[in-house]
Amino acid sequence: MSQDPLLNAPDFFPATRENALARVEAFQPQMGEVYAEERNFDYGPEKRFNVSCLSPYHSHRLLLEKETIAAALEKHSDREAEKFIQEVYWRTYFKGWLEHRPSVWTRYKSAVKSQLEGLSGGQKKAYDQAVAGATDIECMNAWAQELTSSGYLHNHARMWFASIWIFTLRLPWMLGADFFYRHLLDGDAASNTLSWRWVAGLHTPGKNYVATASNIRKFTDGRFNPEGQLAEDPAPLEDDWNGEPGSLPVHETPAKGMRTLLLLHEDDLDFESLPLDGLDLAGVAGITVTDDRSPLGASEKVKQFSIGAVEDALNRADDNLPVDAVKLASPSSALDHAKDIGATQIIYPYAPVGPVKDRLDAARAQWEDAGLSVRAMLRPYDSDAWPHCSKGFFKLKEKIPMLMSAWR
Repeated sequence: MSQDPLLNAPDFFPATRENALARVEAFQPQMGEVYAEERNFDYGPEKRFNVSCLSPYHSHRLLLEKETIAAALEKHSDREAEKFIQEVYWRTYFKGWLEHRPSVWTRYKSAVKSQLEGLSGGQKKAYDQAVAGATDIECMNAWAQELTSSGYLHNHARMWFASIWIFTLRLPWMLGADFFYRHLLDGDAASNTLSWRWVAGLHTPGKNYVATASNIRKFTDGRFNPEGQLAEDPAPLEDDWNGEPGSLPVHETPAKGMRTLLLLHEDDLDFESLPLDGLDLAGVAGITVTDDRSPLGASEKVKQFSIGAVEDALNRADDNLPVDAVKLASPSSALDHAKDIGATQIIYPYAPVGPVKDRLDAARAQWEDAGLSVRAMLRPYDSDAWPHCSKGFFKLKEKIPMLMSAWR
């Protein structure tokens, strides 16, 4: 099948909204039956005609999920685009599920730290070989090297990799999730953590995902065949992390009549769609906290993508808003900047559970102690969907037509 050169370029992730929209346009013809039939095939990093590769833009909200869904429905019927739309909503589902259970994120962070500190002996050797792409399993090595060099892996390869990591190499799932999170341009606290738990049999207790040589051979189009090398009948892992769902965040409406600083962050950079009308905007600022992804920080490629994404948003704000837009060193530095520009209110798009929220919550306490009004704006797309994300994906899946009707 012929394809737009944009979809097979080796360096196809410039961190700009312009490039995100160009990729949407390039992939739009494949969002229907081609995607449904071909999405599970990983033909290799130079052949991505069958998957959108839009996830880095969604995870930073340089591109909104509903924009991508609208593009699919512009060219395809609801039935033809159904599978593509459902896959977009999988990210929404994981985000909402973790909002119901933020303690899973807290426990994950603690476990990663203790597991990294406790690595020794044969387990450390196996871990070092796995992340370096130096195991005895050819496909694992190729995927590890592709991940660290490009910042991306096909979703099916992510599942295979996680299964082999957990059940064949018998390494802690938290360390595999941490490896991914440090290197994925689309790294997302919810999708990454919960996908690894799903493979392990922990997200849906007792139901694990097992990579098999025949499945890998089929869906890599014969590029890999680890026959006889994989644990193909392992028992799922067990833990007690999930608990019961709790309350969800709510939208905090900014106060009008107050000089306001709009603070953008790497989890949400689409300021154009925020409810800013009527606000006395004094300035726009942007932050990144990408190294907070892990005790080991984040890869240089990931950091540069996040920095580039924030800079793109600030450049767009400079061009479209009547105030200055600046990059700040950290969330806490927003306090001094607000004072410098005479702002008495800080607003920002709600940051979902993850490292950005952790840092903003800590800074928020400082801002409020200093007398600033602070408001986190929750998007209707999220507040409408997340109540249906407390259990399995099916509960959300059956609500997708209703959810889309609110903005179609």
